[in-house]
Amino acid sequence: MRGTRDAAGFLALAAVWGTAFVATKAALADFPPVFLAALRFDLAAGLLFVVAVASGRPIRPAGAGDLRPIATGGLFSIGAHHALLFSGQVYVTSAVAATLVGLIPVLTPVATRVLRPDERLDALGAVGVIVGFGGLLVIARPDPRNLAANAGALFVFGSAVAWVLGAVTTREDAATLHPLATQAWMALVGALSLHLAALALGQGVADATATAAGVGWLVYLAVVPGAGGFLLYFRLLDRLGPIQAGLLEYAIPPFAAAFGWLVLDETLSPDTVTGFSLVLLAFLLVKRRALRAGLRRAFA
Repeated sequence: MRGTRDAAGFLALAAVWGTAFVATKAALADFPPVFLAALRFDLAAGLLFVVAVASGRPIRPAGAGDLRPIATGGLFSIGAHHALLFSGQVYVTSAVAATLVGLIPVLTPVATRVLRPDERLDALGAVGVIVGFGGLLVIARPDPRNLAANAGALFVFGSAVAWVLGAVTTREDAATLHPLATQAWMALVGALSLHLAALALGQGVADATATAAGVGWLVYLAVVPGAGGFLLYFRLLDRLGPIQAGLLEYAIPPFAAAFGWLVLDETLSPDTVTGFSLVLLAFLLVKRRALRAGLRRAFA
């Protein structure tokens, strides 16, 4: 980190995104999961477009270079990711969900190796991937006799895979839009895909009780960790770079666990702590070269 201000921003964003898991869990008491995700991104997309227009930058996509990342990011990183994540959170605690989402930086090199053969994963990195999956197994504790009991962890793991597919298939080399405008369009595409998925699953207004508390959590999800979180993320990404910003995935679970305990009386199991430690170790093995280079630049 380049200073107290950056460190404060990093911790603030980790805390804000940590609360998102708790807010989702609370809102699920009033809304079916995929429909909840759709409503969240309806609101978030509107707010992001307002900010993008107010910034004075162009917001109209200019050709395939802008449309491709909007489509892939919207369908996978927003749509499929949140449909699976919110569905999984029906069954697992906030801390477990945040920890499993931490597999994203571990899974990314694997998907990149398959979809972009020019990228390679060395032997120690492969060990890191295996360790990461070990963390998943420790948390999920799969029981072949009762696979339904593991549905939540599997859904959340699937959400991490969906996010990674969106990330590795989204090439922004030829993009002309500012990232904020691109994110606004992604949120809109994601919201539309989530509404279609909710309709296919039979989830809608009739299934929502929409109490004042539930609506409050929904608005919080859209405004604070949604639009506000992305605005802060882009600022930190510009100041810190992708390596240090990527460490957010490992600062979020402790906040999710703390807020889950404070707000929802969730408990933190030893398996979750062990699994988090394995996932963090996996990240350090897979990203060791990039982390080493980032540290050298930071302290040069």
